[in-house]
Amino acid sequence: MNMKIVLASGSPRREELMRMLGFRDFEVHPAKGEEHPPLGKKPEEIVCALASAKAEEVAALYGSDTLVIAADTIVWLDGRLLGKPHSENEAREMLGMLSGREHEVFTGLSLIWQGIETCGAERTLVRFRSLSSEEIDRYIADREPMDKAGAYGAQGKGALFTERIEGDFYNVMGLPVCRLGKMLAERGVSVL
Repeated sequence: MNMKIVLASGSPRREELMRMLGFRDFEVHPAKGEEHPPLGKKPEEIVCALASAKAEEVAALYGSDTLVIAADTIVWLDGRLLGKPHSENEAREMLGMLSGREHEVFTGLSLIWQGIETCGAERTLVRFRSLSSEEIDRYIADREPMDKAGAYGAQGKGALFTERIEGDFYNVMGLPVCRLGKMLAERGVSVL
C-alpha cells in the first residue's frame, strides 16, 4: 500500500490488531476531543457518531490522500451505555451488572480517505459467568478494567469471566477486523 495511513486511536489493542493485519507503516494519532455520546440514539448510531467525530478531527490535520481509521467501542446492557469507568466504584458497579448475564459490544468504525467518509458498526454478544465480589475486587486491583469499555478486557484477564462470545471477537477488543477488511475492500484497498 502506497498511501499514508493514520490510526486515530491511542488504544494499544487497536494498534496491535492493525499490525496483525499486516499494516506496518502507519501513524498513530489519537483524537483529543471530548467524547459526547448522542442521547436517545441506538447503540449502532452512538458508536458511529463517536468514531466519526474522532476520524474527522484527525483527518482535518492531514491531506485527503491520507487514510484515517477511527473506532469507538461501547458495552450495551439493558438499554444503558457502559463506557470506560471513571473510578474503581464505577468499574465495580459495571462488573456487577455484567455478572451472570449477556451484554452487547458495539464498535463504530469510521474511514476517511479522498474526502469521503464511510462508517459502519459491528455488534458482538458476550455472556459473562457469575462473578463473586472478591473476584471483582481482585480484578479492579489489577487495574486492567480502568481503560476499557464495560470495565473489562476479553483479551486479558477479563477472558476468565467470558463464557461465550457470538460474533467478531476482535470487535470486543475494539477493532472489528472483518468489517475493517470489508470497508477497505469497498474503497479499493486490499489488505491481503
